[in-house]
Amino acid sequence: MTAAVTGAESIRWDLSSLYAAVDDPRIDGDIQRLVAFCKGFHQSFKGQLSQSLGAAITEYTRIRMIEDKILVYLYLRQSTNVADAAVKSKIAGTERMLSGASGEYMAFFNVELVAIDELTLVQLYEKDPVVARHRPWLEHARLFKLHVLSEPVESALTKRSPFGPSAWGEFFDELEADIEGVFNGEKRTLTELLHLISESKDSRQRAVLLSIVNESLAGTFAKYSAQTLYMVSGSSFVENKERLYANPMAARNKSNRISDNIVETLHRVVTDVAGPLARRYYRLKAAHLGLKPMQWSDRNAPLPFTDTTVISFADAHETIRSSFESFSPALSALAMRFFDEKRIDAPAEKGKRGGAFNFSAVLPGPVPVSYVFLNYLGSNRDVMTLAHELGHGVHGMLAGEAQGCLMSQAPIAYAETASVFAEMTTFNFLKSRLIKTGDKKSLLALIMGKIDDVINTSVRQISFSHFERRLHGFDPATNTWAPPRKLSVEELNAFWMEATRQLYGASGDIFTYENTDHLWSYISHFHHPFYVYGYALGELLTHSMYAQQPRLGKRFEPLYIDMLRSGSTRDIVALLKPFDLDPADERFWVDGVEAGLGALIAEAEQLSRDLGVVVTNGAHLLS
Repeated sequence: MTAAVTGAESIRWDLSSLYAAVDDPRIDGDIQRLVAFCKGFHQSFKGQLSQSLGAAITEYTRIRMIEDKILVYLYLRQSTNVADAAVKSKIAGTERMLSGASGEYMAFFNVELVAIDELTLVQLYEKDPVVARHRPWLEHARLFKLHVLSEPVESALTKRSPFGPSAWGEFFDELEADIEGVFNGEKRTLTELLHLISESKDSRQRAVLLSIVNESLAGTFAKYSAQTLYMVSGSSFVENKERLYANPMAARNKSNRISDNIVETLHRVVTDVAGPLARRYYRLKAAHLGLKPMQWSDRNAPLPFTDTTVISFADAHETIRSSFESFSPALSALAMRFFDEKRIDAPAEKGKRGGAFNFSAVLPGPVPVSYVFLNYLGSNRDVMTLAHELGHGVHGMLAGEAQGCLMSQAPIAYAETASVFAEMTTFNFLKSRLIKTGDKKSLLALIMGKIDDVINTSVRQISFSHFERRLHGFDPATNTWAPPRKLSVEELNAFWMEATRQLYGASGDIFTYENTDHLWSYISHFHHPFYVYGYALGELLTHSMYAQQPRLGKRFEPLYIDMLRSGSTRDIVALLKPFDLDPADERFWVDGVEAGLGALIAEAEQLSRDLGVVVTNGAHLLS
């Protein structure tokens, strides 16, 4: 069962505009320059920010752009081969030098920045154009005033950062890349096994594949993953307490520019509104699959009549071009540059980091850059993943050009809006094309595949978040917060299954949960506390916003592009105000569920009835 040839095998990114190789002497030259600039920054601006803030911001930006150039290159190189000893050594040495210089010479900057009195800052806004331009960045930094520690402590934390939880996470990536399972006599990587589960039309085969995955995660890997999560949650607890945060999620929420109340509303609406909708959908899917109950391995299964023909990378390229063009020729042209300029790395290979990502930054010049990383195997979901990451990429390029280095990176929650929007645009393009053909079976397969993805991005991610809260010391109701305990693999398994059943139902109702208990162990997003809820937030926010297109008409595209250009300069309320939407209102999130997931399920149910499949009170009838 050899992996199909898709054409992605030759799609490799070209990083030569950054550096020629990991031993390129320009890397060391830039590191030495950066250390010298940090030292000069300390000499020029320590104790002088009230008088020289504009000049300090300009120099700080130069330092950040050089640092990003070095780290972007090394991270991208490592992603294609996580075990490359030369790259690992270079990253370790670079991080030590840069964190040492930052801790020694730069720690004062944020401490003194938040201490500037408000009257002085207002005067600087009025007379210094650099300060005025960076007002959103400064105001956001000052939201953390109560949580900034003394300069010596901030310095020590920065110097020690390469040896903390991130080091555990880095080795986790290396171990995960080595995970293999034997299926039909062939060794398969974890990425390949998960792909086969989602593409197979044979329920027994899917169950066997999931058992191989779960078994491959058990033992040493699960123990290492449990220890990694303890290091992450433990260090996070200590730092959050020292910084006087009210709970473990507060720092992430502030970084996302979202109130704690909005985040709690998101969790509640997904659990209470989207969860029941998801269970309703899976009863329909079970009817099509002829399975009751389904096994967990059937959750993302294609319908019996789904076309699972491998999609070439060239066809995926053309689909993305056409679908983006149907919404915005300008965005399509920007997305096509990723292909033309070799800023995509697509093959799925052993040793490569799992999953997919986009990495955007503003480098010296200033020059916005963006790269897309994939493990492309030719499924419909891989095409949507390509659209998703290009949505991030277009966002990064537009915001980088408009806002510069310090204000280009949108918080995770807003960043996901652009990627989900790109997926929705691609989906609706394909959907409209199928409607014209009158092929109801293919249309239903497309819609149900999209519903699978919407549930995975919203319901599944909030399930992840419920699990994550428990490992960080929250009680089941999220009312109290205690120091996280060192949890055994068995305890983590139990938390995982509890969070899964909370959203997907009791065992035997819709699903049985054989061979699912260790699946928490390969979710690397848990190494970045409370990252995962941003996916659900971005999904529902996008559906609410996407639904405004008919009302706004030709105004929608420029409003959307302006939102992408805003980078991190707006909080969630200001971001949505041009669309006449209010995320502080619970109804906004309910509308997001109903406009997206609810509407798609209703379409799938109607098409199913047309094809003779009806679900009544949990039972299904085939006419």
